[in-house]
Amino acid sequence: MDNILNTINTEDPAEAGLALASRLRSLRLSKGWTRNTLAERSGISPASLKRFENTGKASLDLLLKAAHSLSRLDDFKGLLQPTAARSLAELEERAAKPPRRRGRV
Repeated sequence: MDNILNTINTEDPAEAGLALASRLRSLRLSKGWTRNTLAERSGISPASLKRFENTGKASLDLLLKAAHSLSRLDDFKGLLQPTAARSLAELEERAAKPPRRRGRV
C-alpha cells in the first residue's frame, strides 16, 4: 500500500491535516474500531481523537500514537528526509562541508 503521506496536498497544511484525519478514520473503521477503541489502544483521549477526525488538527504525538496502534508507524519513515543529490558533484560538495549545528540569525 502507498505511503499515506505521498499523495497529500502539500500546498495547504489545513487540507493535509484533513486528509490525514480522513485516512486515519478510514483505517480505524476498516478494523471495526470505535473512536473509544482506538483511544484506549493508543493512549489518546477520545475527545482529542474526535477533534482530529473532525478538524484535521492534532499534535505529532497524537498522530504517531494513533498510527502505531493502527500498525502504520512505518508510513513515517520517509518523512522529512534530506533531498537526494542531483549529481556526483553535489554529493561530493555535501560530503566536504561540515554539518551545521545551528541555524543562522
